[in-house]
Amino acid sequence: MSKSKTKAPIITLAPEQEREALDVLKRFLEDRFELQLGSFEVAEVLDLFSKKIAPHYYNRAIFDVQNHLKERFESIESDLWSLEKSS
Repeated sequence: MSKSKTKAPIITLAPEQEREALDVLKRFLEDRFELQLGSFEVAEVLDLFSKKIAPHYYNRAIFDVQNHLKERFESIESDLWSLEKSS
């Protein structure tokens, strides 16, 4: 697998997931920081997270899965070698 230096994908949510994320973010900002932001402003914050922060989590998840699969395949290969009969 090649690691290209292309731009990280922008992570998008289904409309229902986006509405839920906006509601959660709006409630959090109100409860934690007493910020009363409108829907447009909260959408801008969510957009910032989607473009600038979420790709880091996405890439980390991909890296973790690649390592897990690599370890698992190495284990399977080792198991297969142990099953091989000498001739």
